[in-house]
Amino acid sequence: MASLTEAGFGLAARDDKARDWGRGERRAAIRKLAAAYWAAVFVSTSVLWGIAGTDPVESAPGKLASIAFALLLTTGMTWLLKRTLTRPLWQQAAAAFGLSLLAAPVSAVVDFFIYVVCVYPEPAYFDTREFAFGLIFGMSLFFGWCCLYLALSYSFALADGERRMAALREEALSAQMRALAYQVNPHFLFNTLNSMAGLIEEGANTNARTMVLQLSGFLRKTLSLDPTEDIPLREELALQSDYLAVESTRFSDRMNVVFSVEDAAQDVRVPPLILQPIFENAVKYGVGATRGAVEIALRAEVKDGALALTVENDVPMDMAGTMPPGMGIGLRNVADRMATHFPEGAMLSSGYVRPGRFAVSLTLPLVRP
Repeated sequence: MASLTEAGFGLAARDDKARDWGRGERRAAIRKLAAAYWAAVFVSTSVLWGIAGTDPVESAPGKLASIAFALLLTTGMTWLLKRTLTRPLWQQAAAAFGLSLLAAPVSAVVDFFIYVVCVYPEPAYFDTREFAFGLIFGMSLFFGWCCLYLALSYSFALADGERRMAALREEALSAQMRALAYQVNPHFLFNTLNSMAGLIEEGANTNARTMVLQLSGFLRKTLSLDPTEDIPLREELALQSDYLAVESTRFSDRMNVVFSVEDAAQDVRVPPLILQPIFENAVKYGVGATRGAVEIALRAEVKDGALALTVENDVPMDMAGTMPPGMGIGLRNVADRMATHFPEGAMLSSGYVRPGRFAVSLTLPLVRP
């Protein structure tokens, strides 16, 4: 429970940090957009007024004052529009149109007073036609800004949604990987406890004690693993050697384990405990079901750009062509983990290579440090 609580606080802290970073990024983007927008307005109006016969240099102070006031107006409009972002699009568009309609006459009046100041001490005349053009021009500018702001906000909302969906997919994948990996320990623990009970019934208390200590060491290592983090093949094989050491306490007189691993395969990363169910099956349905000596052989090699792992073990001759019901559960666990971890490029196959000899083969993509 404590670990779940800590994980919850960790996720909350990460979300808060991401939210703060997102707000800062959004504010910076709005400032850049506003600067680019009004700079474009200044340049375009200077060019157009120059074509109409007005000196761009002489008119520059008046245009700068007008744009500065328009920028102040759009700051307030942006603050009001921000309150509508959670509402339907048509309401946002209506708010943008209404705010532009209100801002246009205010801007036009201020532009006229700027004109009065610029032509002073010459007399300034109020031209209704020019004022109407100013209203239309201002309305277009303010509505254009509102549309750009809403489009920018929508793009950020879309990016946030994509990031959230990616995070949810990652969390779901992690949870699935953990669920599949955690099926291993209870299954193995159940089998081992049964073996211990058998040793105690046989009076082999020393062997039972050795098995308890080996089991404790093995569980200490496996429970510290993160099922979502790959480990080098050499570490995976070390874990399986520990597991087989536990089982060999009971079957030491007739269980022979052989590992054949290419040097090139040692550092290839694999999902932790991916081989565990396979070795469990080899022990249970091979060693446990056979009276004589049984060989469990692993071969690992890099072949055709992939990691090829094969585990073979002897089984009773009467099992040829059939698979015990419980064996498929472990292999299905391995197949599910491979499909989750490697959506493409992983393959599992199993079957009898000859009477009395069963093999499981894994093909995994090459993942190196």
